[in-house]
Amino acid sequence: MKLFLLSIVVSCLFAGSAFSQEDAYQWLEEVDGDKALKWVEEQNKATLDVLMKRDTYQPIYDKSLEIYNSADRIPTPTIMGKYVYNFWQDQNHERGIWRRTDKDSYLAGTAKWETLLDLDAMYAEDNIKWVYKGATGLYPDYKRFILSLSKGGGDAVIRREFDVETKSFVEGGFEMPEAKGGASWIDENTLLIASDFGEGTLTTSGYPRQVKIWKRGTSLESATMIFEGNESDVGTWGATINKPNRTYTAIVQATTFYTSKKYVYENDELIEMPIPDDADLNEILGDQVIIELKSDWEVNGETFPQGAVVSATYDKLLKKEYDIKVVYVPDQISSVTSIQATRNKLIVNALTNVKSILYAYTFENGAWVAEKMDAPDYGTIRLGSADDLSDQFFFFYQNFLTPSSLYLADAEKKSMQVVKSLPAFFDGEKYEVAQYEATSKDGTKVPFFVVGPKNMDLNSANPTLLYAYGGFEVPMLPFYSGTFGNNWLENGGVFVLANIRGGGEFGPRWHQAGLKANRQRVYDDFHAVAENLVERKITSSRNLGIMGGSNGGLLVGVAFTQRPDLYNAVICAVPLLDMQRFNKLLAGASWMGEYGDPDKPEEWEFIKKYSPYHNLRKDTEYPEVFFTTSTRDDRVHPGHARKMVAKMMDMGHKVYYYENTEGGHAGSSTNAQRAKVAGLQFSYLLMKLTGKPVVN
Repeated sequence: MKLFLLSIVVSCLFAGSAFSQEDAYQWLEEVDGDKALKWVEEQNKATLDVLMKRDTYQPIYDKSLEIYNSADRIPTPTIMGKYVYNFWQDQNHERGIWRRTDKDSYLAGTAKWETLLDLDAMYAEDNIKWVYKGATGLYPDYKRFILSLSKGGGDAVIRREFDVETKSFVEGGFEMPEAKGGASWIDENTLLIASDFGEGTLTTSGYPRQVKIWKRGTSLESATMIFEGNESDVGTWGATINKPNRTYTAIVQATTFYTSKKYVYENDELIEMPIPDDADLNEILGDQVIIELKSDWEVNGETFPQGAVVSATYDKLLKKEYDIKVVYVPDQISSVTSIQATRNKLIVNALTNVKSILYAYTFENGAWVAEKMDAPDYGTIRLGSADDLSDQFFFFYQNFLTPSSLYLADAEKKSMQVVKSLPAFFDGEKYEVAQYEATSKDGTKVPFFVVGPKNMDLNSANPTLLYAYGGFEVPMLPFYSGTFGNNWLENGGVFVLANIRGGGEFGPRWHQAGLKANRQRVYDDFHAVAENLVERKITSSRNLGIMGGSNGGLLVGVAFTQRPDLYNAVICAVPLLDMQRFNKLLAGASWMGEYGDPDKPEEWEFIKKYSPYHNLRKDTEYPEVFFTTSTRDDRVHPGHARKMVAKMMDMGHKVYYYENTEGGHAGSSTNAQRAKVAGLQFSYLLMKLTGKPVVN
C-alpha cells in the first residue's frame, strides 16, 4: 500500500491553446453538448458499420466475452479482518457484485461467497449506471465501510457508509457528494476527508485542496479543516494508516505530479516530514518509515543514491534526527516496482532487466536483512493484499505465455503456495518469447520483448503489433492475456512490448530521461524499436501496427504524425493529443510536471514540436488511425480524440472513431463493453495488417 496518496494521482493521466488563438474544433470539448454528441453518434455509426460487419468481429467478440466472463478467472482477494473481499463481474452480474468469504474457505478453493452489494440491482432500481470504485473498511473489525461508486466509470465518485452485517447503506450515515477525493476512518464516528467542499476548494487540476475531519451527526459543511493547499497544486489528500501497534494520520500536498510535502497529524498538531519533496513514503513497519528516493539524498555527510529504498525511525524523523538505514540499492538495470509491509516483514518487489524478483526484509539490530524469496522467475510479479495480523500476503505471477497464478506467501515461514491459476486460454506451446535491444537516436539501448510463433519466418511479412507507454515512471512488464492470445497470436500476429524511456523499468533515471524538454527521446526510442523490427525482418512498415492508451495514446499519436511511413495501423485509445490545451482540460494541469507548461513560451517551444494535433499536415499520407475514447472519461478529456478526428477528416484523411458513452478512463464498464472494444480493435488490426479471415 502506498502510504501517501500519490498513487491516486499516478493512475490519472491527461486532458488538452492552439498553434494560433483559433481552434475551429473547440466546440467538441463540450462533453455533453447536443452538437458534439450528434457528431459522436455519426462517427460511431460510420465506424461500426465497417468494423462490426467484418467476418472477424463476431467470433472475436464472442471469444473475448467468454474469456471476460469465465468462471475460471481468479477472484482477486483483499484481506480485511477474517474475510476475503472481492468485486466480481460475469454474464449474470453485468455491473458486478461486491462480496466476501472467510479466508480459510477461499484458500481451500471452497469459497462460499456472500453478496454484500449488487450493482445490477441498484441499476434496475434507480437507472444509474453504477461502477464500483473501491471500499475503505473500519479497522480492525471491518463492519462498516465507505463505498465509492461512480456514475458511468469516471474518477469522480459518490461515497456512502455501508454496513456489511445488514448489507445496506447506513441511514443517516456518512455520505459525500460526487467528487474526486478520498475518505479514511479515524474511528467509528470520525472520517478524514478530502473532497470538493464548494467554490474555491479545488485545484486547477480539479482535485481537492482541503483536508477535513468530519464527525458523525454533523453536516459536511461543518467539518473541521486541518490543512489547505494551494490552488496551483495538483491536489491534497489525507489517509489513516492502521498498524497493530499504532494508527497514523497522514496528509500529502502534491505541489506537482512528482513533488509533494508530506505531513502527519499528531495530537492535533500538523508536522511536516523532513524528507525530499520528490521522495515517496511507501510504508511503515514497526517504528521505521520506508522512503523511496527519486534523486540522490545527502544526509549527515552521506549520500543515498537515486532509486534507493531507505528507512528512518518515525519519532526521530519528526524531530529532524536522521538515523537513515539502507534497505535496497538498485544497479543500472534494476528498480523497485512496489513495496508492502506485513506484520513483521517488508516485501520489496524489484525488477532486474524487466524481470521480477521478490525480497523479504527483516529489521534486526538496527539494520535491514534481506532474503530472496523462492518466487517464480522470468516473469512479472504483482503484489496483492497483505495481512496486517500475520506475515502472509498474496501475489500474482504471469508472463506472456504462462497464465496468471495467485500465490499465498508467508514471509516468516518462508513458504508459498498456489491458491488458484488461470487456465490456458490459448496454446502457449506454439509460441516463444525473445528479448532484444534497439539503439535509439542518442545511442541508448532500449529493450523490448517479441512474442511470436516458434521458428518464425523472418520474411518481413509477419503482422506485428507494437505496444508501449513511455511515461509517468510506469513500467511495461510481461503479461498474460487470453484476448491477445486468441485474437492476435492465434491469427498469425506477433506481439511486441517496448520498454522505452519515460517508464519505470530502470527506475527514476529511466523516467526522468524523457521529461519535458527531453520528451522526444521517448518517441525516438519507440521509432528505434519499430525500425529494429523491420531490420530483423520480423515485419515491414506495411505489416506493422501500433497501439497505446492514455499517455500511450499520445505516444502513438506522435508516432504516426512523425513517422507516417513506418506504421500501417494505429490504435489510439483515450489519448492526450492537443498539447497546447491539455493543461486546461480536466486533470490536465497535474501533468505539467511530465510534459511542461504550454503557457510558458519557452516550454511550448519544445512541446509544439511533437503535439500531434498541431503537427497534422493535409498533404501527408497517414495510416487510417482508429481512435477510441469515452464520453464519461473525466481524466483525459474526450475532446482530444474528437478534435483530432474532426481535423483529420476535414483534411481528407480517413480515420475510424468509437466513443463509448460510459466507461471512464478505462473505456469500458462491463464485460460486454470490453468484448465489443476487443472485437472492434482486433478486427481493425486484422483488416489493416493481414487481410486474413479470423480463426474460428
